[in-house]
Amino acid sequence: MSSIIQLLPDHVANQIAAGEVVQRPASVVKELLENAVDANATDIKLIIKDAGKSLVQVIDNGKGMSVTDSRLCFERHATSKIRHAEDLFSLHTKGFRGEALASIAAIAHVEMKTKQDQEELGTQIVIEGSKFVSQESAVLPKGTSFAIKNLFFNIPARRNFLKSDTVEYRHIMDEFQRVALAHPNIHFTFYHNGSEMYNLPISTLRQRVVNVFSGKTNEKLVPVQEDTEIVTVQGFVSKPEFAKKNRGEQFFFVNDRFIKSGYLHHAVMAAYDGILKDGAQPSYFLYLSVPPNSIDINIHPTKTEIKFDDESALYAILRASIKHSLGQFNVAPVLDFERDANLDTPYHYKDLEGATPTIEVDRTFNPFSDDKVNKHYSGSNSSSSSNSGSAFAYKKPAQTASWESLYVGLKQEVETDFTTENTEFSFESEEVTASLFNDEEVEHAVQNVYQIHKKYIVSPIKSGMVIVDQQRAHQRVLYEQFLTNMTVHQASSQQLLFPLNLYFSVNEMELIEELKLSLVNTGFVFEETNDDHVVISGIPVNVTESEVSIVLEQLLSDLQDGIPENSFSQNDTIAKSMAKSLAVKTGTSLTIKEQENLVNGLFACKDPNVSPFQKPTFITMRVEDIDKKFAL
Repeated sequence: MSSIIQLLPDHVANQIAAGEVVQRPASVVKELLENAVDANATDIKLIIKDAGKSLVQVIDNGKGMSVTDSRLCFERHATSKIRHAEDLFSLHTKGFRGEALASIAAIAHVEMKTKQDQEELGTQIVIEGSKFVSQESAVLPKGTSFAIKNLFFNIPARRNFLKSDTVEYRHIMDEFQRVALAHPNIHFTFYHNGSEMYNLPISTLRQRVVNVFSGKTNEKLVPVQEDTEIVTVQGFVSKPEFAKKNRGEQFFFVNDRFIKSGYLHHAVMAAYDGILKDGAQPSYFLYLSVPPNSIDINIHPTKTEIKFDDESALYAILRASIKHSLGQFNVAPVLDFERDANLDTPYHYKDLEGATPTIEVDRTFNPFSDDKVNKHYSGSNSSSSSNSGSAFAYKKPAQTASWESLYVGLKQEVETDFTTENTEFSFESEEVTASLFNDEEVEHAVQNVYQIHKKYIVSPIKSGMVIVDQQRAHQRVLYEQFLTNMTVHQASSQQLLFPLNLYFSVNEMELIEELKLSLVNTGFVFEETNDDHVVISGIPVNVTESEVSIVLEQLLSDLQDGIPENSFSQNDTIAKSMAKSLAVKTGTSLTIKEQENLVNGLFACKDPNVSPFQKPTFITMRVEDIDKKFAL
């Protein structure tokens, strides 16, 4: 029987490896940026076109490669980062597997230019689908340039699985931000379709965070610093009032490598326990330095997960350091009820000594210079006269003679003036009550709807009763209203007396720009749109001014995985998100009139049976079903 097991050809093996290493254009960006950082570059340029589908180019001024290395770097398992298996537990670089360039070259057109500083000429190599097309010497600047063109050109099925340009661009933006935040000592520039998106000069850690996220990032950062034998923690967390609905601005870096860790995230949330609203997520940019031999990076293909030797100690240190920072900067609440905040000493008074108080006496003061005072003191006793040389004199306040007498007869005069026969004015007295409805209406309403546990509304019907979930019902009503407004373009807006300035990150501003037309159709009026904030002068009629930021944050959170390509899906997503934000919540007490309006509005909808999220909005109970309960 002939053998059926055989070795795969290199180009097939590289394509298989590419399925693990290169998932989308952002994967190429990550690998090339990390290689540039490992090459000790101080200036890195990222250039992309069509969200990386047409071109991903990374240019650095690193140490470059020799002729031999430039050819060898495209071979599988070729790396300069490790020599022995023990090196896996003492990594100081980003990459180490030696599969990235081989995998990228197997599924794209690659053009590499590289030159070392001491060499006169550099090397230019062109590869298409793992096949070397050309290799020649060229006059080049110091460093390396990788241009990856036509990604997945030989795997059309894989290319068809790529998302829209907007989604792919957002993933590239995420990878760029992670590398840029980890290395503030490197100058980064980012170009997309010829436009400069980022220009990040060499700066401090705080400046890099502010430059990446712009807006009002600087004023919401609280520094965190802790140095222990196990770990050194530094970075920033946000103040509780700046917490958002989404988890976009949350970054962990371990030895300058971005990681994802639900365990460490829980430690951060534990530090914020009691000072965050439900569902709110704080921003944080935390940099952890640990001994390389105490972590294992090689547990996930993307190298974004790390195994720590002592996670429990790391958890406790991280939680305590963040809690200490929040308390030190007077962000966390203080539980000392006897503490008087008026006694707090400002920082700039810390080293100052108290000044000795001085007393100034007006020796020219004569208490008897006034005749009235003389008369008063002439009738006083001798003890008061003996104090005549004092700088202070007592003056008796003037007496007001029975102020009540000023108003005597006023009521009678007013009544007389308005009740004479010649009066041309007539007034109709109207009793003011605390209710907007008369007793009959209220009594009638009470007999028709009831609210149970501030969650359900019960209304009798012929066959029994209907129980309505107030939150889901309101979601359905609002959803159909918003969807109708966006479809027929007849939304009503209420103008604001003072326009709202709302600040967002670069990623969020990109989303708002794409959703601007749909938001205008719901009733928003954008007076101005800048790089880091928007100015809103009008809002939908059923949205209050305080709810605008909540609505937009919820919308951005719901769309963080991507915006639907067709307009109907976009409108549907926006209507669902706004309905979820604005719907009356469970636990809200409703008046009888509000309950009636909600029930009537629900059953006037096209599809009252389910909420926009396909959850039942009401149930019915027949009298027969209730009778069966009592028959048991």
